[in-house]
Amino acid sequence: MSEYFVIQGRRPLQGEVRVTGNKNAALPMLAAVLLTDEPVTLHNVPRIGDVNTMLQLLKNLGVEVLANGNSSLMLQARELHTTSLDPSLATQIRASILLAGPLLARLGSVNLPPPGGDVIGRRRIDTHLLAFEAMGAHVEVNLARHRIEVSTPNGLHPQDIFLDEASVTATENALMAAALTPGMTVLRNAASEPHVQNLCHMLAGMGARIEGIGTNTLTIWGAERLHGGEFTIGPDLLEIGSFLGLGAVTPGEIRIKDVRPDELRMVLHVFRDRLGVNCWLEDSDLVVGAEQRLKVEMDVGGAVPKIDDGPWPHFPADLLSIALVVATQAEGTVLVHEKMFESRLFFVDKLINMGARIILCDPHRAVVVGPSPLYGQTMSSPDIRAGMALVIAALAAQGTSVIANVNQIDRGYERLEEKLRALGADIHRTSSLDGVVM
Repeated sequence: MSEYFVIQGRRPLQGEVRVTGNKNAALPMLAAVLLTDEPVTLHNVPRIGDVNTMLQLLKNLGVEVLANGNSSLMLQARELHTTSLDPSLATQIRASILLAGPLLARLGSVNLPPPGGDVIGRRRIDTHLLAFEAMGAHVEVNLARHRIEVSTPNGLHPQDIFLDEASVTATENALMAAALTPGMTVLRNAASEPHVQNLCHMLAGMGARIEGIGTNTLTIWGAERLHGGEFTIGPDLLEIGSFLGLGAVTPGEIRIKDVRPDELRMVLHVFRDRLGVNCWLEDSDLVVGAEQRLKVEMDVGGAVPKIDDGPWPHFPADLLSIALVVATQAEGTVLVHEKMFESRLFFVDKLINMGARIILCDPHRAVVVGPSPLYGQTMSSPDIRAGMALVIAALAAQGTSVIANVNQIDRGYERLEEKLRALGADIHRTSSLDGVVM
C-alpha cells in the first residue's frame, strides 16, 4: 500500500534527537554472522526497511534470528541449507551482494541475482567479482537467467589484491571472505569509511587478525574457524548529517546526542565552514543553533566554491542531497558536484518546483543560487537520501507538502516521523490523501 508524508512547513523545531545505528555498518555486520556457526549478538541495530530485508534473506538461508531487546538481535547460522538468494528479496537492496563473500568462504559457492537498491545510476559489481577471482573463485554471469554463480572448486586462497576502485561493499565482501581464508590477504585501495572500520573490528573480535584499520591498505590473517561474539553498531553518520541539515534550515535549536566527533570532520567542514551553518560540538553532542545566518564561503578571489563527494575521508556522497537543500537557503552561489552516481541529482527538479534556484548542468553537477523561499508541493521520493532531502525542504517551506513513496525513506531512517514530531514538526503518515488541503 502506498503511503505519504503530509508536512506543514516553517514550524520551529527544537529538542534532542538520538540517531539510530549505522545502516551501512549494520548490513555487512549482519552478513558476517554467516562466517560462524556460533551465536552473534548485535546491539544498536536500526529497525529499518533494508535491515528487515537483509534479516529475511538470512532467515531464508537458515539463520536463526532472535530479538534481544528493541535494538539488539541474537543471530546464529548454525546450519545453512542453501547458497541461493531469494531473487524477490535480493533485488530490493544493494546490500544483498554482501552475502556473497561469507557464503563463498564458508560453503564454497553462491548463486545470486544482481543486487537492487536505489536507482541513482549504474552501480557496478565488477570489483567484488574480481576480488573473488583473485582468491581462486570461478565466476559465471548468466545474463539470460539474471543470475551470477560463484564457486571455489579448489577453495579460496590468500592473495595480495589491488581493488580497481575503493568500493565500500567490495572491500567488505573481500574482508569477510579473507577472514575465513587461512593465511595473509592484503587488500590495497580499500575503502576506509567508519562502517568498514566497524566491520573490521567485528571480524577481529570473531578471531581474524586485521592490521591497517582506517587506512586504504588492510592486511588480514584469516582463520580456519571464526567464533561468535557481541558487537555494537556505531551511530549513523548519514542520519547525523540529515538532522544537521534539518536544523540549519528550520528555526529552533536541535541537539544530536552521542555522535562520534572524529567521524564528523569533513561533514562539519562542508556544513559549517562552507555553507555557514551555526553548529558546535559539546562533548559527544552536536548542537545546531537556533540562530542561523547561512552564507556560502567563497573561494580565494571570490571564485564560486564547490561541494563534492569522494571516498572517506571526503564528504559522503549520500549527504550531497542534504547539503544541496541547505545551499538553497544560504546566501551565495555554490557548485554541487556528484562524482559517483549519474542519477542522484535528478531530484532537483522537485526543489526547483518548490522555488529553489538551481541549474542542473549535467547529471553530475548543479549550480545552486540562494537563498530562495520554498513553497509546499506534491512530490515523490526517488531514493532514500533524496527522499530525506525532500522532507527537509518541506519542513523549511511555506505551506503544505505531500511526499509519496515514503517506503524509500523508511529503508534508511527508523521512525522518522516520530523523531520529527518529537522536535515539533507537523508531519503525519497517511495511506489516503482524502481531505488533504494544499
